Amino acid sequence: MLKRTLAAGVALCAFTAPALADDELVISVYGFAQDAFKEIVYDPFEKICGCELVVETGNSVERLAKLEARKDDPEIDMAVMSTHDALSAARKGITQSIDVSKLSNYDKLYDIAKDPLGDHLGIGYTFYATSIAYRADKVKIESWSDLFQDDLKGRVAFPNVTTNQGPPALYMLGKAMGDDAPSLSAPIAEVGANKDDILTFYVRSSQVAQLMQQEEILAAPIGRFAWGAYPKMDMNIAWATPKEGQTGGMNVMILTKGAKNEDLAYQFMDFWLSTEIQTKLAEALVDSPANADVKVSDEVAGNLTYGEETVKSLHLLPPAVILDNRETWLAEWNDKVGQ
Repeated sequence: MLKRTLAAGVALCAFTAPALADDELVISVYGFAQDAFKEIVYDPFEKICGCELVVETGNSVERLAKLEARKDDPEIDMAVMSTHDALSAARKGITQSIDVSKLSNYDKLYDIAKDPLGDHLGIGYTFYATSIAYRADKVKIESWSDLFQDDLKGRVAFPNVTTNQGPPALYMLGKAMGDDAPSLSAPIAEVGANKDDILTFYVRSSQVAQLMQQEEILAAPIGRFAWGAYPKMDMNIAWATPKEGQTGGMNVMILTKGAKNEDLAYQFMDFWLSTEIQTKLAEALVDSPANADVKVSDEVAGNLTYGEETVKSLHLLPPAVILDNRETWLAEWNDKVGQ
């Protein structure tokens, strides 16, 4: 558990009065970009609330397991996670509905972020597109099925089905094949049939960037949140706009049932969803904004999942579909792909 002291920040007059100085808010978040979050979100909020922010980080599996283990006496007040992990937490009785009337910035959100789980069990704070990063000087990508073209044999990475990128990429491959059934049987079989031509089935986005930098691969499906590393490479790397469209994912805020500092959790969520904070996170290329009032430059927008038109075009797998089918997907994957 990471405990941090108060630090200077910019107070926003739109938020409620400071909490008592000895108040403590415990949050559970992803481990990436924590230096940026400290500067943009944590430190300024601590100054406003007069409280101590305790930040726990880890991957989704670890953090969800901890929430479940302590659900009768929660240590954590609020958490952020993927929509399907948040739905899993809700089904296990870990979370409670969010009273959106306590969020002054709720109405600023894109519609898809307002209630992605139903019953306001999660509020979207960022989302991302998933498409194909590829060497535009070496190959052409116009369809998800182009991942298996002759020019990419042995030069493509594909996300493992156990990753957040795996099922969405398979879903779009299925659409390219004319079969987007939730079973994902057709695209998994297609991956299996081409597995000898896939260099690796990756589990971390950083693997893909390294392989692209080393010119071991020429293409891979990735989330837009990982795109920032690619324009920095001295290569002609493009973001594909396949004819079937793009997929992606969304991360949401959740409120634990029995949270010990619920009022402060609402204050923190509202702060994070504000136009000012969402703009700063977008400009730092940390998160694509769920707040529709955020305006950024064309250069910044080009590295994010940004704008109403882009958001509406995403083909997102419903969280219930992911949660209800992932064991079947894994069994099918193990049978056909063998990873």
